[in-house]
Amino acid sequence: MHTLRNLFAPGVALTLVLTASSLIAASKKQAPKPTVDECLACHSDAGLTHDVNGKTVSLQVDPQKFKDSMHGSMYTCVDCHTDVTSAAHETAPKKISCATCHADQQAAYDRSFHGKAVQAGNQKAATCIDCHGSPHDLLPAADANSKVHHKNIPATCGACHSQKFVMEDGGQSAQMVASYQQSVHGNAVAAGSEKAAVCTDCHGSHEILDAKDSKSSIFKFNVPLTCGKCHNTISAEFQQSIHGQAVSKGNWQAPVCTDCHGIHSIKAKSDPNSPVSAQNVAQLTCARCHEGVRLTQEFGIQGRRASTYLASYHGLASRMGSQVVANCASCHGTHSIFPSTDPRSTIHPSRLAQTCGQCHPGVTEKFAASKVHVDAPLSADVGSKAVRWIRRFYLSMIFAVIGGMLLHNLIIWRSKVIARRKLQGNFVNRMPLRFRWQHLTLLLSFFTLVLTGFALKFPGSWFEQMLGMSEHLRQLLHRIAAVVLIAVSIYHIFDLIFTRQGRKLARDMFPTLDDVRAAWQNVAYYLGLTSTKPEFPRFNYAEKAEYWALVWGMIVMAVTGVMLWAKVLVGNHMARWWLDVATAIHFYEAVLATLAIVVWHFYQVFFDPDVYPMNWAWWDGKMTLHHYREEHGLDTTAVPESDEQLLKETEAEPETAEVKHGH
Repeated sequence: MHTLRNLFAPGVALTLVLTASSLIAASKKQAPKPTVDECLACHSDAGLTHDVNGKTVSLQVDPQKFKDSMHGSMYTCVDCHTDVTSAAHETAPKKISCATCHADQQAAYDRSFHGKAVQAGNQKAATCIDCHGSPHDLLPAADANSKVHHKNIPATCGACHSQKFVMEDGGQSAQMVASYQQSVHGNAVAAGSEKAAVCTDCHGSHEILDAKDSKSSIFKFNVPLTCGKCHNTISAEFQQSIHGQAVSKGNWQAPVCTDCHGIHSIKAKSDPNSPVSAQNVAQLTCARCHEGVRLTQEFGIQGRRASTYLASYHGLASRMGSQVVANCASCHGTHSIFPSTDPRSTIHPSRLAQTCGQCHPGVTEKFAASKVHVDAPLSADVGSKAVRWIRRFYLSMIFAVIGGMLLHNLIIWRSKVIARRKLQGNFVNRMPLRFRWQHLTLLLSFFTLVLTGFALKFPGSWFEQMLGMSEHLRQLLHRIAAVVLIAVSIYHIFDLIFTRQGRKLARDMFPTLDDVRAAWQNVAYYLGLTSTKPEFPRFNYAEKAEYWALVWGMIVMAVTGVMLWAKVLVGNHMARWWLDVATAIHFYEAVLATLAIVVWHFYQVFFDPDVYPMNWAWWDGKMTLHHYREEHGLDTTAVPESDEQLLKETEAEPETAEVKHGH
């Protein structure tokens, strides 16, 4: 009994101590953290806000959206906001880092183009929230309402990448979003496709790298593999081709998918705007590499492949819009292109008949051996030599035969014109010698300006090819002609002021109200509305209109031309847009003047049936008395003279009636 008492007493004491310790520990235990409902009791209020760096930020959390979100279905508020210990917290919780749970994604983001931009202080660069949305209503990528769902990716990326003011800070263009939306990929996604490529398929998601980074999925040498994620069969074909092999060896000049198809603006090959459409593949896409001499210099590959194709029947038909004629891809293939020495090549000698036979059934190897690039450098084979000699023979024949025909007809025409001129009777001296020289100088300088000016505006045109001169020589001739034209105009002004003939010319050229009435009566007569043919003085309304149009055009062209000639001086003293305005005026005034000469003046001189084959006043100054009285019956100063008297007067150049424009 004594022993039992000795054991019981310490046991009771120990129990009391343990119980007391438990009660003390329980009394010191923290109060439970707030539940979701307790947090939302305040944060569901739309009026709950907080000031952050001077900006009012809403602290509202939609209870239903949070419940439906990925985080709301798995976590409570305090699982992320671990520093919140009570519902009525007096201090703002610390900023949450996504890296707490998503460390790998955060590390990838930090290496990305976006992450580096943020680290550099660019506040417009995309963050987790910009792409995924608020963590309180974040949805899984499989949810159609998620910002990172496949169909929503273009709109999510476009929220920043379509904004010019956002993209300019990063030195990027905002055009890529619009280009993608119009592409074959963008149209497919808009139509509901779940497979068509979106931004993240090509660029990646978190670790988006600059295209210059060798680890980037859009780095030039990685593009075939990136496109191959969807187009694996085509990618495999390309990697075996001559282009793919060159890319694998690190050749920067070799094309990859985006070089031919485009980047964001990839279109279906049936689209006429696609660079790989039947009309564009030769002229635009393949020509970028195979037309110039760079490949020839670097790798010994022949140049001028596009121009020699376009000179062939195939190329000419293609330029005319044929949808079935052969183009580069028809013969060489598309993705599996091989050199002609490779047995796999569609243009290998053993396969040429089969390739040509796709369009020309029944062809043999002999037919297939003919040249396709017709203007290619001729080789030493018999056919090439024959073509070379035939070309030389016919070029010589064309020059000799057609030149002889022209000379023959010119001799006969000249003789008949002189004979007809002698039979026309009395003449009136219409244009004295010095006015004819002014007119001829004006004519030559004007058309020199037209040809050399439009040659610059329309390179490759027939008149540019006709000139066949360097830009330096074209520029020099244009300016010489301009100086000559301005000089003869100034001389004409002095003639008008200081000579009697000039002053009389100015008076007779001055427009009056009678010209308006005469113009209406003349048109009415030739329309058959009146039987009375109008009579005109020394110069009719058409000649006056042309003369003053010439004066106006000379002033405009001279002023704008001098501005463009002295562009540095003008640009240093006036706003830059003045040169743009001068360029526009100079061009359109030139077009107007050229068309006016061809349509208006040439009719008066060449195409009017009354003066056929031409009005000779510009050449010898003479006009028949009969024609002069028909056209200028009100002029009583014209005096008819015999041929012998007219010849003496012409040599002495008396100051009699004269004209400026050939009548």
